[in-house]
Amino acid sequence: MRGGGASDLMPLDQTLSRSARRRSPAARHAPPWAMRIVVLALFLAIWQGSSVLGLISDFLLPSPLEIARSLQGLFRDNDVIGAFMSTFIETLGAFAAATAAGVAAGFGLHRSRLAGRAYTDWLGAIAAAPLVLLYPVFLVVIGRNVWTIIVMGAIVAAPPIALKSKEGLDGVRPVLIAVGRSLGLDPWRMFRAIQLPAALPTIFTGLRLGLIFALINTVGVEFLLAFGGLGSLISNLGDHFDLPAMYAAILFVVLVSVIFLYLTERAESWLLSSR
Repeated sequence: MRGGGASDLMPLDQTLSRSARRRSPAARHAPPWAMRIVVLALFLAIWQGSSVLGLISDFLLPSPLEIARSLQGLFRDNDVIGAFMSTFIETLGAFAAATAAGVAAGFGLHRSRLAGRAYTDWLGAIAAAPLVLLYPVFLVVIGRNVWTIIVMGAIVAAPPIALKSKEGLDGVRPVLIAVGRSLGLDPWRMFRAIQLPAALPTIFTGLRLGLIFALINTVGVEFLLAFGGLGSLISNLGDHFDLPAMYAAILFVVLVSVIFLYLTERAESWLLSSR
């Protein structure tokens, strides 16, 4: 019987390597966006087929083709651009306030270990809580106006920004801090020149989350208050039982959120490349 060894495994290793090389070009030729389109097309086909076969009530959930046909009427009969601008301004105001408060809170939790241990869990709980349900309290305190929407959006968006800011600042390499101290940098210059650039990728993750949270909360409060914006438009269409147009407006909100997310990713790429 011939003794075995590592050399006996070489043909098997070479066979597996050649097999992997044969599969890898096919994997490389299927970009992620193509897989997304395939899944989306399959979902829409199942939805449309279920609607045609009567498995789904057209009154409760119109077919994709009916929703697509209602898009033209949505823009023709409703001030969609004006509603979008109202939602955009409110979301931008909430996001700006949340960014300033969240980054400052994250820096404070990073600087004070005691505060970080005491309040980080609270921020996590606030980020997971459905704060939109507190809108009656804000109505009493602030009133039925745009400031209620902006303040609620900022409160919802600030916790994830604060948490990711703290995480990013906590992850700055100690050698970079040591270099800043050796140069005699004060805390502000240390933060601006060393800590912030190093923590920027993690902070941008929080900014993306905060922006989407602000948009969702803004549309939700507009829907509840029926006070301008895309949320109020969706509420009005639902009250008039124009369900295809209502779902088209919801689809428009989803597209807006995707665009916002894409723009933040491009801004992150630009800032990181210019460091």
